[in-house]
Amino acid sequence: MEVLIVLLIVGAVALVIAGAVYHHKKEKERRESLRGLAAELGWSFSHHYDRSHDNLYAHFELFRRGHGRAAYNTLSGPLEIKGRQYDAKAGDFTYKVTSGTGKSRRTTTYHFSYLIVHLPFGQVPALIIRREGMFDRVAGFFGYGSISFESAKFNRRFFVNGDDKKFAYDVLHPRMMEFLMETEPPTIDIEYGRMCLSDGRRRWSPDEFRRQIDWMQRFFGNWPKHVKADLEARASHHG
Repeated sequence: MEVLIVLLIVGAVALVIAGAVYHHKKEKERRESLRGLAAELGWSFSHHYDRSHDNLYAHFELFRRGHGRAAYNTLSGPLEIKGRQYDAKAGDFTYKVTSGTGKSRRTTTYHFSYLIVHLPFGQVPALIIRREGMFDRVAGFFGYGSISFESAKFNRRFFVNGDDKKFAYDVLHPRMMEFLMETEPPTIDIEYGRMCLSDGRRRWSPDEFRRQIDWMQRFFGNWPKHVKADLEARASHHG
């Protein structure tokens, strides 16, 4: 019996070690794939943990969750969209959530990917666009719901809110609404002249990073010229 217990313990330890080795290998492969993507884009890459990221982007709720927060596998560089340069940053983010007390105390680690673009228009009104959820419908019942558009189909699928309705209507013109319904992006959050694209739940594959960057270029490519001109005029006036 004692021999069996020893064998079980040795087997369990071997499995843990094998799991750790496999995890390390997969993380190294991911890191190198993202490094290759950065080189392809002409961007810089850093696998180091950046614990200042959550302060730099504190206006985005998903970077303020839990504790032990850090960005890593960070790609950064310029995106050119219709003659304008947008500074972009993408990568992985991790945080921990501790629950319970005493012996039942437990810490869970979460990871997700994101893409942030700094908008070259000065002050841009806040705007959030995401898939409609059950709580949004309840809030709508009490008069605290989404900004409504002429497309009932779009209204059923997306929650939209912001501090400038005219800006929301200008950006979300019929062609843009069709684009959003066809592509079904993660949450789009524009705050303080920056836009964050992320679902806040999972990490993207290197190919998904490519698709999200391409999506971002198409999204801003669909902004009407008069919207960009108006934002630039506002920036000049306040400057």
